[in-house]
Amino acid sequence: MRKLAVFLLVMLIASLSAFSEPKYSTIEDLNGKNIGVQTAVLYEELIQDRVPDSTIQYYTMPNDMILALTSGKVDAYLIEEVSYGVQKKNHPELDVLEEPAGYINATCIIGNNERQDVLLAELNEFIAESHANGLLAELYDYWIADFDPVNDTCDIGGFTGESGTIAVAVEGGYEPFSFISNGRISGFDVDFICRFARAYGYTPEFYEVPFEAIAPGVESGKYDIGMNIVVSEERNETGTLSDVYYSTPIRLVVLGDDESSLSFIEKLEQSFEKTFFREGRWKLFVQGAGITVLITIMSIVAGTVLGFLVYLVCRKGFKAAIRLTNFFLWLIHGMPTVLLLMILYYIVFGSSSLSGTWVSIVGFSLMFACSMIDMLRVGCNAIGRGQLEASTALGYSESQSFFRIILPQAAQHFLPIYRNEVVTLIKETSVVGYIAVLDLTKISDLVRSRTYEAFFPLIVTAIMYFVISAVLTKAVDLVEHSIDPKRRKKDKILKGIKEWE
Repeated sequence: MRKLAVFLLVMLIASLSAFSEPKYSTIEDLNGKNIGVQTAVLYEELIQDRVPDSTIQYYTMPNDMILALTSGKVDAYLIEEVSYGVQKKNHPELDVLEEPAGYINATCIIGNNERQDVLLAELNEFIAESHANGLLAELYDYWIADFDPVNDTCDIGGFTGESGTIAVAVEGGYEPFSFISNGRISGFDVDFICRFARAYGYTPEFYEVPFEAIAPGVESGKYDIGMNIVVSEERNETGTLSDVYYSTPIRLVVLGDDESSLSFIEKLEQSFEKTFFREGRWKLFVQGAGITVLITIMSIVAGTVLGFLVYLVCRKGFKAAIRLTNFFLWLIHGMPTVLLLMILYYIVFGSSSLSGTWVSIVGFSLMFACSMIDMLRVGCNAIGRGQLEASTALGYSESQSFFRIILPQAAQHFLPIYRNEVVTLIKETSVVGYIAVLDLTKISDLVRSRTYEAFFPLIVTAIMYFVISAVLTKAVDLVEHSIDPKRRKKDKILKGIKEWE
């Protein structure tokens, strides 16, 4: 026992000493380690020559890298110095290497449409004037040097709109550049574009999309301007970039000492308050849940009707309809959900004004319709052909035989699968954030980007998905029970039969 106590004491002292001293002091110390970076920002190119044996791990949200660092999944991560300053306020245990990983210049990417040349010229003119008159320096001081995440706000009004509307793609979850504050979009990038829009007579419409989807969306013409694009030779070749509107060092963030004096319970209480009550963020979760429910229910209804109608056409034996249906079944079933949505949003409906929500409904309706066709085929094929022949012999028409004899029995076979497809659809809607839809998952990401906490946003989001799934599957259960012949009452079974005395 004494040896065990001595061993534990030695280990404790060793761990404390290891924690109190910086684990890494130079960039080369990270060679062979795991380094996190946000997808599509290209910061990893700054250090690849100095850490050739390191493994780069990519993350969608910048603040996901904090959790990856504190849980040991990465040993360091790359981020802009200005964003590290905001993270440090919320996570005192973070530290940075003294030497910057490098420096980057940020520009705007201009949409590939008929207004590209005009917008590029106006934006470059505005950037030059803003450098000259000190506006960019003023914005930098307000949003970056002296940023107050609670009180700093952005004026997103006062637009005249005589030059039309411009669609602006921002990340929406990256303080201090673009984030949701009190239910409205705000930040350095938003303020900059709002001032540009007022100067040139535009009305901006902001779309919160993942960073890696900004450039593809702009290059497809879906958005007119994409914000915070890091300059690179390859992007200069393929995209139309504006002049530089800000520069910043890139830092390697590592774990340091936790300077927080709060207890575990106090941290938990603070996290709960930040997640739900500060700025009324519970309303965002309700809003996100409403969008998720809307997409789910509309897609189920439309997909069910569409799949049923297509099946009715195919069962008539039209070879062209059957071949076309089989082709679409193969195409849609073999395509990842997020890829289908992005093709619909950026290509099929790229030139239309259809919102991401309705594009999502179209996409999921097509997916559910394909599943519905398969379910009907399986269910109806499970019913012996003798049933159809017997009903025909009794004088029923082909349509009457199908709707009164075949379909009610087939439903008993495919409704359990239908219920599972409903649950699957609910879960798959979590990817609609890629096409600028503020659903439940995207709202969770945006809240985490403000609170720098993962526990409550993720747990509550999971619970809300469980509740939505439970309610909708219960509705399917009620339909299944209502058509189950074993659950029919005696008077309904004997309906139409004359009782002889």
